[in-house]
Amino acid sequence: QVQLVDSGGGLVQPGGSLRLSCAASGSIFSIYDMGWYRQVPGKQREFTAAITQGGVTNYADSVKGRFAISRDNAKNTVYLQMNSLKPEDTAVYFCNADILTTSWRRNDYWGQGTQVTVSS
Repeated sequence: QVQLVDSGGGLVQPGGSLRLSCAASGSIFSIYDMGWYRQVPGKQREFTAAITQGGVTNYADSVKGRFAISRDNAKNTVYLQMNSLKPEDTAVYFCNADILTTSWRRNDYWGQGTQVTVSS
């Protein structure tokens, strides 16, 4: 069994910052790409940021220069530092990880989501 638990969301004013965290636990042999997606009601979940096992990052154009993804491989944790937040960043944020389990099965796993609301 593998579980992803994401946290760190909340209410913040425009221009503010938040840091999301996502910890993976369970029967993990190795974690490949980790990332964050976000979703607003009535829309599809959209890619936000990703990071490879070696630390190469990729961002959606809408968050480049404002968000920074990082990971701690020793803790099986990925972070999303969100700065200069805008109302349009309001969404439920989900972490995602490509994981090889100790049973030698490789799958995509998702966190339960954490709400980020940017409003004055």
